[in-house]
Amino acid sequence: MRLLFLLLLLALPAAAQELAGPRPLVVTEDTVLRLGDIFEGAGPRAAQPIGAAPAPGRRLVIEAPQLAALARAQGLPWRPVSAQERVVVERPGQAVPRDDIAAALRAELLRLGLDPEAELELGPLPSLMVPPGAPPRLLAESPSLDATSGRFAATLAVIAEGMPVLRQRIAGRALPTLAAVVATRRLSLGEVVGPGDARLLRLRAERVRPGTADQLDQVLGQQLRRPMGAEAPFLRADLGPPPLVEKNALVTMVVEAPGLALTAQGRSLEAGPRGGLVPVMNLASRTVVEGQVIGPGHVRVAMGAAPIRMAGE
Repeated sequence: MRLLFLLLLLALPAAAQELAGPRPLVVTEDTVLRLGDIFEGAGPRAAQPIGAAPAPGRRLVIEAPQLAALARAQGLPWRPVSAQERVVVERPGQAVPRDDIAAALRAELLRLGLDPEAELELGPLPSLMVPPGAPPRLLAESPSLDATSGRFAATLAVIAEGMPVLRQRIAGRALPTLAAVVATRRLSLGEVVGPGDARLLRLRAERVRPGTADQLDQVLGQQLRRPMGAEAPFLRADLGPPPLVEKNALVTMVVEAPGLALTAQGRSLEAGPRGGLVPVMNLASRTVVEGQVIGPGHVRVAMGAAPIRMAGE
């Protein structure tokens, strides 16, 4: 009896092996599928190759009839209990960045006369995947470029360790671009544009309106005449020098003549930038004359300037 009991104990692992079935989900990073990947308890045959693994980033579904045929061919004592049994095989992958694809195309199209400042508009692209941690090498083969329409085409070769060379035909257009200064944030009416409020970009020419600022020094230090949205291009007509004198502010009136300089207190009746002309009321005489803004809170008035009549008087 004791001998029979020991024999039964030794037979239990083998019985468990026979009862083991397919794995519902398999995640593999290998290029080859093996019997042990699909079936638990495959025993000595576990390392037996049975086919190619899916491409990186793809999945393979093995249905019950295929599993039954595989088990039968490999001598595994397994049969599906229902038609719903299946194995899903997934292989991790990482997508090839679209910018990397554009860079590989640009390098070859430049040899064909592509404008270095042109933007490449790629057509619909399938998801090109490579194994995780395997940096791809991209080659644009047989490129072509129509200088008139800007249309281009090439065969992109994706080379990475752990996968066969992948080739994909790619087409698109090369679009001309123009320099434009855009806002980095929302700006309110009357704000003075600071160094962190604007940046220089290249935009598609079709998006750049006439009069768009194309240099930072055209924008920085200028005051907005309308609100601006983030990433919106600045128009030169919407910018102006900030006022050095505010409306109704107290100012120093500088009266100059050859060999003589006098000052008086006044009130600016309008706002004005450096060099701008504003009406100023002399607080002592209550007369209004025209003065030129020469600095913060300072207005130059010509000696003997005739009083001016304000609108509404």
